[in-house]
Amino acid sequence: MSKNNTLAAVALITSLFFIWGFALNLNPILIPHLKKACQLTDFQSSLIDSASYVAYFLLPIPAAQFMKKYGYKGGIIIGLLLFSVGALLFYPAAAVRNYAFFLSALFVVFSGMAFLETAANPLITLIGDPKGATQRINFSQSFNGLAATVAPLMGGTFILSGKTLTAAEEKGMSAAQLNEYLNKEASSVQIPFVVISIVVFLVTLMVWRTKFPVINEESSDEVLNEKRPLGARIAELVKNKQLMSGVVAEFFYVGGQACLSSFFIRFSEKVAQISEKDASQIYLPLAFAGFMAGRFIGTFLMRYFSPVKLLVTYSIINIILIISAVNLSGMAAVYTLMAVWFFMSIMFPTIFSLSIRDLGAKTKLGSSLVIMGIVGGAIMPPVMGRISDMANIQLAYLVPGISFIMILLFAINNLRVKKVAIVAGH
Repeated sequence: MSKNNTLAAVALITSLFFIWGFALNLNPILIPHLKKACQLTDFQSSLIDSASYVAYFLLPIPAAQFMKKYGYKGGIIIGLLLFSVGALLFYPAAAVRNYAFFLSALFVVFSGMAFLETAANPLITLIGDPKGATQRINFSQSFNGLAATVAPLMGGTFILSGKTLTAAEEKGMSAAQLNEYLNKEASSVQIPFVVISIVVFLVTLMVWRTKFPVINEESSDEVLNEKRPLGARIAELVKNKQLMSGVVAEFFYVGGQACLSSFFIRFSEKVAQISEKDASQIYLPLAFAGFMAGRFIGTFLMRYFSPVKLLVTYSIINIILIISAVNLSGMAAVYTLMAVWFFMSIMFPTIFSLSIRDLGAKTKLGSSLVIMGIVGGAIMPPVMGRISDMANIQLAYLVPGISFIMILLFAINNLRVKKVAIVAGH
């Protein structure tokens, strides 16, 4: 394949990291927005994360099987088409202001993302010079971090109105006035998501027209392993304590990450009286920028310090930060919570890499099981939402604190590991 075609393929794959990072980090905007537009409790609004992350649990293995037959390019095209269709469904969902419709649209979007993420992480390491594989995946993942910073800023600008009715204001409205307000709130997602749908479809066309290299990544051991029944291979991997402890740790990490992001705007409003516009356009982007900076700084520190010891240290710091954020008040609580993102930055790739160590020919399937641990993002936010409804949002932030305790235990059990090759990011 020509050098120009290789560069085009690398550029398109890198754009996928930005696309799914952007979509994933719109959830913290959609949760407070749909809470208003559809008049939801905190628990009900948290189901936005459930509809999103459950796709990661259901789709990785089917996506991997699909790509085994039709190749990475076929998987990327299917993923982008699902993404585009799901984004387009936001238009009719807003027109009828039906929450179940919104959740269905999100599930379709994230089904596409599951395909994209299953394909892009390994593919970016396989295209081009093998010596540059680590640099390519780190470069591509930096666009994921960039998207995390941009998404809440753009979402806050084009989706959030900045107006939240007080109980007294809502009571003073007639039924017609309230309905008009709610319809206007719901309709603000229509144009942004139509634009997203069109952009993603255009990327789909570019991928379809771009020549991708033929990838032959399977060793003879992998070919022999994959001839065995899928159920038997999964049953064997489930017995691997290192892998399964990694799946559990990733479950709690992604669950904790989703909890932190999804309720940050509400936390800022309740604890420090920050408006939803300021929370989404200033403080949340700064927190995500800290996450991106933490990823780069953490990668640098891993040259001189054991990744596992960094994971232990960062977990302890985040436990302290969460406890502090729960007990402080005003801007001190918000700034303390924002610091958690910096120390959370290295956790997903480090846990992932420790989990699949020494799997050999079983690495691909083992990786899919670890990715399925992302379902924690579907389960933990509703738990946090329920606690918030029963008590308050500040106390509910103890839920991600539990996540960091579980990650600390995982890290302590891996202290004997001296070298870790970081192979994935989220």
